[in-house]
Amino acid sequence: MNTNYDLTAHAPRSPRNRLGGYSILARSLDKGRATLERTSGDYHFDCPLDNILFSFKGIKGDEIKTLLIDKKTDSEIVDWLNNHGIPKTRSEITQWSSDVEKSSPYNDSEKKEWFSTECESLGLKPERTTLCEMLDEDDHKSFAITSKVK
Repeated sequence: MNTNYDLTAHAPRSPRNRLGGYSILARSLDKGRATLERTSGDYHFDCPLDNILFSFKGIKGDEIKTLLIDKKTDSEIVDWLNNHGIPKTRSEITQWSSDVEKSSPYNDSEKKEWFSTECESLGLKPERTTLCEMLDEDDHKSFAITSKVK
């Protein structure tokens, strides 16, 4: 488990890093813990990305925040998640996570312009890039630049 939550020094885990089978969860927990430590930098907990997971499970960000305040571990939070909200089978979780990892805001008319701009600034082709790929590349470039400046 990650114990350094200073997201001004390094990126959170990738949204593709599955925790308990769930995409997004590890990243969300990193951002939540950093928020509580006041070291989240430009990252935001309970953001639209986190809410993709929260909506899938039928839970609220504040419920996860309470677990983080109580210093629950990643595995304790996975156990809690599996026993709260909308029940999901292992197969449903796996399929959902795969779908999340393949999704692209480029295919959403309301998000296409934003996503295209973000991708192009990172040197990515928006029509061939997933949201997870864009976030990973943004993290990589942000911290590559930061480490060169220091």
